[in-house]
Amino acid sequence: MAAAEENTSLFLIFILTMIALPLVPYTIMRLCRAASEKAKTIHCRCSGCHRSGKYRKSIYKRISNFSTCSNLTIVLLWIVMIFLVYYIKHLSREVQVFEPFSILGLESGASESEIKKSYRRLSIQYHPDKNPDPEAHKYFVEYISKAYQALTDPISRENYEKYGHPDGRQGLQMGIALPKFLLNIDGASGGIMLLGIVGFCILLPLMIAVIYLSRSSKYTGNYVMHQTLSTYYYFMKPSLAPSKVMDVFIKAAEYMEMPVRRSDDEPLQKLFVAVRSELNLDLKNIKTEQAKFWKQHPSLVKMELLIQAHLTRESFALTPALLKDYRHMLELAPRLLEELVKIAVLPRNPHGFGWLRPATGVIELSQNIIQKIRAFQELCDMTLEDRATLLIQVAGLSEEQAHDVELVLEMIPSIEVDIKCETEGEDGIQEGDVVTMYAWVSLQRRNGLTAALPHCPNFPFHKEENFWLLLADAASNDVWLSQKVSFMDEATAITAASKAIQETQEALGAGAKDIGIAVREAVDKVKKGSRLVMGKFQAPAEGTHNLTSFCLCDAWIGCDTKTSFKLKVLKRSRAGTRGHVPEEGPVAAAEDGIEEEEEEEEEEYDDYESEYSDDEEDEKNKGKGKGKVANGAAHQGADSDIDSGSDE
Repeated sequence: MAAAEENTSLFLIFILTMIALPLVPYTIMRLCRAASEKAKTIHCRCSGCHRSGKYRKSIYKRISNFSTCSNLTIVLLWIVMIFLVYYIKHLSREVQVFEPFSILGLESGASESEIKKSYRRLSIQYHPDKNPDPEAHKYFVEYISKAYQALTDPISRENYEKYGHPDGRQGLQMGIALPKFLLNIDGASGGIMLLGIVGFCILLPLMIAVIYLSRSSKYTGNYVMHQTLSTYYYFMKPSLAPSKVMDVFIKAAEYMEMPVRRSDDEPLQKLFVAVRSELNLDLKNIKTEQAKFWKQHPSLVKMELLIQAHLTRESFALTPALLKDYRHMLELAPRLLEELVKIAVLPRNPHGFGWLRPATGVIELSQNIIQKIRAFQELCDMTLEDRATLLIQVAGLSEEQAHDVELVLEMIPSIEVDIKCETEGEDGIQEGDVVTMYAWVSLQRRNGLTAALPHCPNFPFHKEENFWLLLADAASNDVWLSQKVSFMDEATAITAASKAIQETQEALGAGAKDIGIAVREAVDKVKKGSRLVMGKFQAPAEGTHNLTSFCLCDAWIGCDTKTSFKLKVLKRSRAGTRGHVPEEGPVAAAEDGIEEEEEEEEEEYDDYESEYSDDEEDEKNKGKGKGKVANGAAHQGADSDIDSGSDE
């Protein structure tokens, strides 16, 4: 009995140890991280965003934020640990070592007269003739009588004093860290136990894995269905106009699976009348166009009308059922648009370039869905006094509304791009070389924040700012390089920049001191609001290529910047090849591969200009958007051209 209880206690101690080893340090790490995090308000504080309620931390939202899988798992494991500690402590009290002196209430080495005196005293208290309690009888027989016998018998006492046990030297005892019920298996109970172990440890995890894989096989890592990506890939065209991007966007499988109810017909008809002017219908053949529109798949009709209702602020007239579908549509929109951008810049042509025109159109659609407000660029350029006069006296806004405008202006990001292209370890760029692009994207706001959530009072969900850096040839509609930039996670950006700078310096053969200095400079830049973007592309054919780097925000309208520079690629004259392109030709010395720009000229981007662009603004800023180019490097400030920054 005691051995079985001891084995059970060992098993519980083993389980407690296995839980505590990872749980205690992980909990300490989480608490330290939570204590070190600064509680900053990174969302817009205007009254419009406040009334939306998505940033309001109610009790339910606080509980929801805490009730994550990791937090609940930590709490549950700590409860299990506390229960195990209590239960093990209770078992240790039951399994006691036989101590005759302690049982009789004596000190070790007491005389025989003291032993007899203590025995008579305890007999009066626990003897069955004096105390009818069964527990007292059991304690008297199993403990008091045995202790008295062990101390009064000369041999037993000698054994106890020598070996710590009345029976003499004891053999080595070993316990098994298994629960008691597993050690007492016989016959049918053993078969049932075996079936239970097989079912719980093998079949149940296997069934869960099969169900999970069958469901997750339809989705990518960004929780977008594979069917959606196939559809986007099929309908994406290099000449896709921004006005036609929505036609591709609404063909997502997630939207096609949304139900179309008969009760939706009448509300959708009313919604069609309200947003008809935004549907790009031919007014000369309006009846034919309307009939053609309603002949589309019902899900396409429904999604397009719901998106137009959001863009035109007509969502207040939706029925509860349509309002639920409307919110679900907006919840899926950010990640679907992100995947659509990736499809647009996916290498398609033989040179491995993506398409610029559809990429800018998708980002403009994202800006309108998230924000859909007129750019504040002119207001940002005004002084505080002139802006207050314009808003209060001319526009007729109240002081509270003017204050809201100031809060929004403080949140608007100002982007600056410092970019250069070079071949590592060589002086110039030749055909087939692997060219590395180094770009520092810096963000500044008037309120001093780096990571922030955009002003979007009409978008009912949290949306983080994302910036897309596109290195493109606007004249040929080719995207040479693309990468998404985020300013939300500073720790990750520091790690990535440090690793990239260290690897680059090591490849160039720099010493440890120079590497340390370069890494520290990169870390300081990241902490001041910059992000390092690196990418590699293969140098094209010989010639001078007019390139433009676009930094486009998917949430703010009017914050996009572009930098223009020239990249000169020389004919292959070096021995061997670099990169992955085989090259044939004579061996010669390397020449300078980047030509300094001699005069400033506007890029021929009109052929691929968005319908949302402001031509008057382009004319006004013509000649201002050029970066300084020297040795393949270009610098772009806040006064750069804004191509996709105005309303429709």
